[in-house]
Amino acid sequence: MHRSICAECRMPVLWTVTEAGKRLPVEPDPDPEGNAAVRRDGLGTYRSRRPSEELPLMGWERLHVPHFAVCVGRGRAPAPARPGALPQGVADLAAYRRKSRGRPGSSR
Repeated sequence: MHRSICAECRMPVLWTVTEAGKRLPVEPDPDPEGNAAVRRDGLGTYRSRRPSEELPLMGWERLHVPHFAVCVGRGRAPAPARPGALPQGVADLAAYRRKSRGRPGSSR
């Protein structure tokens, strides 16, 4: 992972891989107020984890702020709420799609 540009706010980010194998964008510059401990492994990949009391920040790690906490482009409007009951004569296609995904031979 490496530095790139956030698609939402167009600011630089540093991509890391968490202990769970997920990708996490962090701010590129270290910040003592951050909560993601970032280090670079032997292959050059940036790794991140959350420091804890059992495993505090190590000397080779630096604290960074996760980009999601400061991204200004993530202020999109929330998705509209789904109605409780559908009107008579209207089929719930989401329920149909959930059933067909698990069957062999389905297109998905």
